[in-house]
Amino acid sequence: MSDDLATVLDGVGPRLRALRQQRGATLAALSSATGISVSTLSRLESGGRRPTLELLLPLAKAHRVPLDELVGAPPTGDPRVHPQPFTRGDQTIIPLTRQPGGPQAFKHLIAAGGKRSEPEPRTHEGYEWLYVLSGRLRLVLGEHDVVLKSGEVAEFDTRVPHWFGSADSRAVEFLSLFGPQGERMHVRARPRQSSD
Repeated sequence: MSDDLATVLDGVGPRLRALRQQRGATLAALSSATGISVSTLSRLESGGRRPTLELLLPLAKAHRVPLDELVGAPPTGDPRVHPQPFTRGDQTIIPLTRQPGGPQAFKHLIAAGGKRSEPEPRTHEGYEWLYVLSGRLRLVLGEHDVVLKSGEVAEFDTRVPHWFGSADSRAVEFLSLFGPQGERMHVRARPRQSSD
């Protein structure tokens, strides 16, 4: 096997893991959607199993991405990103970056009039940056419960329990940048100083 081919194949596992994690899917859910066993999926993601066309085709379909994105095919020269929106809970999430792994950009939309869900803070590895485009975004971060308005920014370590959703019944639109652990953005959110 040539060095170029080996390099391409070695990159498939991290791309598969990043795609699954950014969509919030478990290995069991992906196994159910593709018919590929959990152990095979796990070995593909860790690099313990070489990807084949029979495995990659159902994975590309389940993730709704072109096959060339899974294998890291060289770009064709078209710089445009053709996003494939997906939903998670009450949010429509639009990926704004092409390559899995490394920093990822997303646009989030929460429709007006939706049922306000109770916060369910979660943790995971990484670092996140949020910028509110319109509406009011409620951010629960550790012991903090704040409302971010249009033009406000927050940044946090995602190992701190966090949750975000609409602060009221109006629509919210915001951008998020997510980076794997250790890849911090350059803006830092600070809690407001209380005037005691």
